[in-house]
Amino acid sequence: MNANKKRKIDSDQKVIGTHSGTFHCDEALACYMLRMTEEFANAEILRSRNPEELDTADILVDVGAEYDPETYKFDHHQRGFSETFSEKYDIKLSSAGLVYKHFGKETIKSLKPDIDDELLDTIFDKLYSNFIKTIDAIDNGINQYDTEIEPKYKITTDLSARVGKLNPAWNDDSKDIMEQFNLAVELTGTEYVQEINFYLNTWLPARDIVQTAIENRFEHDEKGRIIVLPQHCPWKQHFYNLEDPETEPILYCLFLGSGSWRVQCVSVMSGSFENRLSLPEPWQGKRNEELSEAAGIEGCIFVHANGFIGGTKTFEGAMAMAKKAIAFSEMDQE
Repeated sequence: MNANKKRKIDSDQKVIGTHSGTFHCDEALACYMLRMTEEFANAEILRSRNPEELDTADILVDVGAEYDPETYKFDHHQRGFSETFSEKYDIKLSSAGLVYKHFGKETIKSLKPDIDDELLDTIFDKLYSNFIKTIDAIDNGINQYDTEIEPKYKITTDLSARVGKLNPAWNDDSKDIMEQFNLAVELTGTEYVQEINFYLNTWLPARDIVQTAIENRFEHDEKGRIIVLPQHCPWKQHFYNLEDPETEPILYCLFLGSGSWRVQCVSVMSGSFENRLSLPEPWQGKRNEELSEAAGIEGCIFVHANGFIGGTKTFEGAMAMAKKAIAFSEMDQE
């Protein structure tokens, strides 16, 4: 009897099979994610290219030239493979993406069992877009953008690059490759868990604050053009996904920061430097008393020279700044 087959019969421990030789970020992370599931918790990892040995594994990742989730085959190297995470993505999956697509929600729930389905779906997609997709693209040799121009610098500190550097050097026989692979599994897994915890504990709470601010926008302006955050948070990450495009555009976001109130202009779209409505040109670049006199508002601190943000000592001053900016624009259009 094959020794590996006997080992599997004699033990209830699950076995994750992957290829031997040089390892990469995708299969290292795939192994870690599987170990976060109930079925493969504490599973043994078998690294081999011998089909008979791999046949003893309960699941295969990044090896076997087959993708079939029903039989737990998760390879992406075979001819004709074109699986993506969903219809809105065009980057082919690596073994990390494949395992995430089928087991990712369970890994997220392992850290927050009581998460509701809607939020789970939101984080599931966000985590793919901002973490897993990069690993998929790098492993499949997909450039970030189409260009023939040589980049001015190269990024050599990303997760995939750091995993690559854990492989034993060509002239170093002192390191055990399985031990190095285990280090890669822990490295990728640590960052994966950190990313999940960020979305659960930092990103989601900010989303709730922004959602509430958008729902309450008519309390501050009859057309709902001003939102107020009770505390500063990374609001732009959520705003454009939560704003209803069918309603009056929101122009300003007010929040408390560094002991004073801020009035920040909302950009035309996410990532844009063009404001929907900049603070008035006569205020731009002015500070303190000069600004207070120009705006007719007590306690002004500054308005940036580009007009995208201003500051006042009080909430009332910030609200007055936003409302006067809107009135200034409407008067200008008459």
